[in-house]
Amino acid sequence: MGRWYYRWKRYWRWWTGPEHWATILDATPLPETWITHQTPLLRRLNGVDMALQYNKITNLRLAAQCLNGLLLLPGETFSFWKLVGKPTARKGYLDGLVLQEGRVRRGVGGGLCQMGNLLYWMALHSPLTVVERWRHSFDVFPDENRTLPFGSGATLAYNYIDLQLRNDTTGALQLCVWLSETHLHGAIRAVDPPDERYSIQEEDHLIRHEPWGGYSRHNRLVRTTWDLDGNLRQKETIAQNHALMMYQPFIA
Repeated sequence: MGRWYYRWKRYWRWWTGPEHWATILDATPLPETWITHQTPLLRRLNGVDMALQYNKITNLRLAAQCLNGLLLLPGETFSFWKLVGKPTARKGYLDGLVLQEGRVRRGVGGGLCQMGNLLYWMALHSPLTVVERWRHSFDVFPDENRTLPFGSGATLAYNYIDLQLRNDTTGALQLCVWLSETHLHGAIRAVDPPDERYSIQEEDHLIRHEPWGGYSRHNRLVRTTWDLDGNLRQKETIAQNHALMMYQPFIA
């Protein structure tokens, strides 16, 4: 009942809220690239059926069709689920990997969190305002082949756990996402070149042995902003992450 309550609360917000939702898809890319990023489509995870990974590729392709080329005009807000809609088998979505309460499960549309992770990471390297982002409550897999800081992703669950980004600049921004044979790709584009550059660092990382016997993991994500001449403009904490670890950590 709680899930249905929050879903209908979200629908009501979409219909009656004060936000101006971004809805226009334009296949023509804007001329200036502000940030690009890519993540591998397949990753071998201990104890996870690789068929779920291949199904995830189908799910990502379907979601990308709803997002690629999205224009965020000044003042508009991007909502992942408002554009993608509910992932159902009728729409072609397949069973993929779903993380629920620290456990790996099968679920229709599973794997779309990879798209959320990509979009959130790019947003952190842009002037987009992160209106809504949910972090993972559990750290399920070890850091093997991890290239980004712990806690730099964005989890998704239709429709009450959303990713929302707002364009508070004076010009249009464009979200581009597509798949190659091996990677999920993304870019944020604009009419004019950027006037800032960004970097994201992890600080205060801690793995703590809890009194009940398990482990928890904590950190802060800090964003540093410079102008194009290298002058520091701002350094700010953008997220604090806390998660229960679902594996035995190696602590030297």
